[in-house]
Amino acid sequence: MDTGAAPVIYRSPLPAVAVPEATVPEHVLRRARHDDAVALADAVTGESLTYAELAEQVRRVAGGLVRGGVRPGDTVAITSHNRPRFAVGLHAAMAAGAAVALINPVLPPRDADRLKELAHVSATLDLDDLPEDETATLPRVDPGGTAAILFSSGTTGRTKAVRLSHRAIVANLEQHRPGWRIGSGDVLAANLPFFHVYGFTIILNSGLLGGATLVTMPRSDAGTYLRRLAEHRVTRAFLVPPLAAAIADHEGPVPRQRLKLVLCGAAPLDDALRREAERKLGAPVRQGYGLTEAGGTHQTFDDDLESDPTSVGVLCPGTEARVVDPGTGADSEEGELLIRGPQVMDGYLGDEEATRRAFVDGWLRTGDLVRVRDGRFHVVDRIKEIIKCNGYQVAPAELEDVLRRHPEVADAAVVGRPDRARGEVPKAFVVTRGDVTAEELIAFVAGEVAPYKKVRAVEFVAEIPKSVSGKVLRRVLKDESV
Repeated sequence: MDTGAAPVIYRSPLPAVAVPEATVPEHVLRRARHDDAVALADAVTGESLTYAELAEQVRRVAGGLVRGGVRPGDTVAITSHNRPRFAVGLHAAMAAGAAVALINPVLPPRDADRLKELAHVSATLDLDDLPEDETATLPRVDPGGTAAILFSSGTTGRTKAVRLSHRAIVANLEQHRPGWRIGSGDVLAANLPFFHVYGFTIILNSGLLGGATLVTMPRSDAGTYLRRLAEHRVTRAFLVPPLAAAIADHEGPVPRQRLKLVLCGAAPLDDALRREAERKLGAPVRQGYGLTEAGGTHQTFDDDLESDPTSVGVLCPGTEARVVDPGTGADSEEGELLIRGPQVMDGYLGDEEATRRAFVDGWLRTGDLVRVRDGRFHVVDRIKEIIKCNGYQVAPAELEDVLRRHPEVADAAVVGRPDRARGEVPKAFVVTRGDVTAEELIAFVAGEVAPYKKVRAVEFVAEIPKSVSGKVLRRVLKDESV
């Protein structure tokens, strides 16, 4: 029932930032043209680029793309693992006026082609054979135009092509600078994929904008990752929960690190796991929050690392939020997170209906259930993944955290299983590290949660299916458990 009361709106403790009227390449590379500091280096191949080389190669390749027929309004694709040349192709294409569709390189050809069709891709860049031209005149690019097309994870439904403008990306980069003071003395571990919004905005472009050195590296075991962090004197590392778990479980020697902050994102991180990873890394491990449709929206500031490490931090400057009951839209202490700010997407390419459903009165619906305490946000779970048992709402993530606390559990995921009497009941999929029975795990969880939250069934599996960003693919498990 509408009481007529003004909505409760949460804001950042820092003032809103000015958003320069510039394209992404103009904004990110503005300091780079005469700088010989290393911008990107690959931990495996040794390939590297200084800032001056990066800026020059972007200019020449952009000219080559224009000479080859790329025009504003076109869309080109990059299908590549992280490497220094990724930044060249990305910024050159945007400087030529094209939107860049970023595609996971491990996708089967049929799936990659489907994403290219969804994004209306006209060409795919070969990073080993980029065209160059020093004489072509680059077009004037509208900062309001589409700069990048990223793809929603598709963990709970159909994959969608997210349109992010130059202005939105530049805004998000500026929003993070007051809280994360990345500078020329920083070395960033660029191990998370650049085709994902986490790697694209938080690592690649935030790092380049700050003048840091980015060390690209492939996925690896925890021991190799820890060794590379030490060898390259990394000051800021980035994790997703599976990598945090691997580090926490690592039993070998840990080289001395120079880390000052480790950020974990893309999915909620169990606090016991966070503390153990923090002990191994010798640096604060803190969480952030964001989504493909709005980039990073929450962060823990560099000078506020002691505040509530179980949260995803506070809102970034210029970002507003509401927390509403998913059913009624009324303000709620725990509810769906709505976001508003200059970094929000323009919409889903070619899908007006999905775009319309994504917004309510100008607020972006995140689909995440959160609660707020002292201005800091805690992610509970995905709303679509909440289990409704006997009229109660059960968050799978809560039960997963309990299961992972059992000494013989290496990993776990919980989904709702249809039940004639209760509607749904929690079912757990468990990866073990020792001998334990289903009955023991069911009893263990029952001793930690309210009766209606009890796990009713356990299935042992070799691994938990997860997306590249570390999100549990519960939809896959639901299909298997029906």
